[in-house]
Amino acid sequence: MALDMQGWLDRYAAALGVPPITGDDVESLLSLAGVAAHASERTAAPISCYLAALSGRPIAEALAGARELADGLAGGGDPQAGA
Repeated sequence: MALDMQGWLDRYAAALGVPPITGDDVESLLSLAGVAAHASERTAAPISCYLAALSGRPIAEALAGARELADGLAGGGDPQAGA
């Protein structure tokens, strides 16, 4: 039997030994995945979420950084240039 999203996330968090994810964090991660998928190849979405987790930054901060990068790319610039 397949679980719904929240059931899967709760059980996976428990299996990893981490606290359950909040609804706000789920929404932010889905937004981050959407930004990455629209600014590049769709396959960048899950890897971008992984990189956000590796950074140790709050999810909202990682999302803001992804939006800044995507906006810079859409404007023809590279917000990472000179960084």
